[in-house]
Amino acid sequence: MAREQVRMSNETILTIAHTIDARDPNTSRHSERVAEYAVKIAQKMDFSPEECENLRKAALVHDIGRVGIPDAILNKTVRLTDDEYDIMKTHVTKGAEILKNFTGIDHVVDAALYHHERYDGHGYASGLKGEEIPLYGRIIGVADAFDNMMTRVRRGQVDVEYVLEELVRNSGTQFDPEIADIMLALVVSGDVDVAGISQAPEKGGEDS
Repeated sequence: MAREQVRMSNETILTIAHTIDARDPNTSRHSERVAEYAVKIAQKMDFSPEECENLRKAALVHDIGRVGIPDAILNKTVRLTDDEYDIMKTHVTKGAEILKNFTGIDHVVDAALYHHERYDGHGYASGLKGEEIPLYGRIIGVADAFDNMMTRVRRGQVDVEYVLEELVRNSGTQFDPEIADIMLALVVSGDVDVAGISQAPEKGGEDS
């Protein structure tokens, strides 16, 4: 019975992730990739298998607040206006509100609310700085940004070298430096297969 409950829970969470990504044609399995990278980072940070599984589930629903963003903004293929961007940024608070009573995943609100905070304090929605940002937010923030940059690689807008340079350049400003270093090491070691990612089909415009 317990194993069946776990299976059903996992299927439900994965279905939610697919629903989030399907709503935005600019993304394809984004939430699954972010979850994969987040777990690889966590393993290097000595998370237990149970903690890694919890983080995986939280990462799968980190963008759930996008369901509250109007299609005209979510699906726009050119740069957003300032007003539109302000609306897009509300997906983190919308996500936290949706998940606030969800008790099946530890720190799930942190994943939704804090993955766009910046290590230098210039992110959103709370402007937290450094280790004020909950760890789930810092890990998923790096994984999310990495996948967004790899989307640009798939579209032929930049190359993989650019992504690696951005990880280094933004270490300590946008990204927690320890986590950025781990993400970089995962790519350099081949634990994250950038060649496979860059060849995967992708469609649509910019991610936010």
